Amino acid sequence: MVLSFIKNTVLIFVLAASSCGSDVQSKNESITVHNDESIVVGANRTDKFLPLLNGKKVGIVANQTSVIFNNYSNVHLVDSLNSLNIDITKVFAPEHGFRGKADAGEQVVDGVDIKTGLPILSLYGKNKKPSQEQLLDIDIMIFDIQDVGARFYTYISTLHYVMEACAENNIPVVILDRPNPNGHYVDGPILEMEHKSFVGMHTIPVVHGMTIGEYSKMINGEQWLENGIQCDITVVPVKNYTHATRYALPIKPSPNLPNDKAINLYPSLCFFEGTNVSVGRGTDMQFQIIGSPLLSYYSFAFTPQPNEGSKYPKHEGKTCSGKNLQNTKNFNELNLGWLIEFYDSHKQLAPNEPFFNDFFTKLAGTRNLQKQIEKGLTETEIKSSWQKDLKAFKNLRKKYLIYD
Repeated sequence: MVLSFIKNTVLIFVLAASSCGSDVQSKNESITVHNDESIVVGANRTDKFLPLLNGKKVGIVANQTSVIFNNYSNVHLVDSLNSLNIDITKVFAPEHGFRGKADAGEQVVDGVDIKTGLPILSLYGKNKKPSQEQLLDIDIMIFDIQDVGARFYTYISTLHYVMEACAENNIPVVILDRPNPNGHYVDGPILEMEHKSFVGMHTIPVVHGMTIGEYSKMINGEQWLENGIQCDITVVPVKNYTHATRYALPIKPSPNLPNDKAINLYPSLCFFEGTNVSVGRGTDMQFQIIGSPLLSYYSFAFTPQPNEGSKYPKHEGKTCSGKNLQNTKNFNELNLGWLIEFYDSHKQLAPNEPFFNDFFTKLAGTRNLQKQIEKGLTETEIKSSWQKDLKAFKNLRKKYLIYD
């Protein structure tokens, strides 16, 4: 019966033959470029996880990226499983919501999915961790969200809380893995636990170089869940993927990461969210441009206005002078040069206005980075101070890697 069920599923979704593989998990221009069609994400590998759902009440943590890809039309995981009469009891939505429309930091409210009628519970805002009551009618949880590989991108924090809640309630979690578009490098300062927040929960660098599946193994292995408990996880791995594979995301992972360039620049430019410099929210070039009304001598300029990705953008309606980074090379490392340059320019042109705000330390995970910039250290000097901790993390990371 299970075999018949899987066969029907494959026919319904018209999955590529490559999605039925048998493996199960038990610098700049040197990155291999693969055709996206050769990569088979965990959600497409239905033969690996559908048998686990048979006869179970299922919860799903998902957003707009939780899609099964095929040659005809992409189908959302929730819609697909619902059409197969999988007993989905509820959907949990992370930052930006189930359909990925909410602003960064905007409270996501509970609701009902119009298409399926399923209840949607927010995991962003006051309720970041599923409650025992919310989990009462769930036998198994699926986690399927596209990440971008930066510590401050909050989907890995949602992963932590989902694993913790499920572990406390003896609910297994199936993680449908997806490639990390920034998985080809590891860089940045390690988080200091006194600066723990939802934009940084664990002692990892800014760019961790792991997929969601690999990261879930680290959370378990390092006993980062409350009281050192461990979650029963099953990772459905990506097929035909390595950390050297460059992967173009077919669906933007959040409203302000519209393309591959923004995703590649995001780990470097997100630091500016903790300063008075705009990263292009309120334009159609988010995380590809930087600028401030206080910096008048740059030739490039833009004016943030409210849009779908940002209802209240920084410096709304003000002309911001700065840089257009759309034509920069793809990075294998964090770029601190722009941050140092803009700090120096700001100090010269607006010495009485603060450059950094309190959010900067949360993003950096340490007070040292701000102090180093204010002291005038070069990018090379700052990065050299990370190397001992980065080496230790890379050695730790090896224990949890699924992909080469």
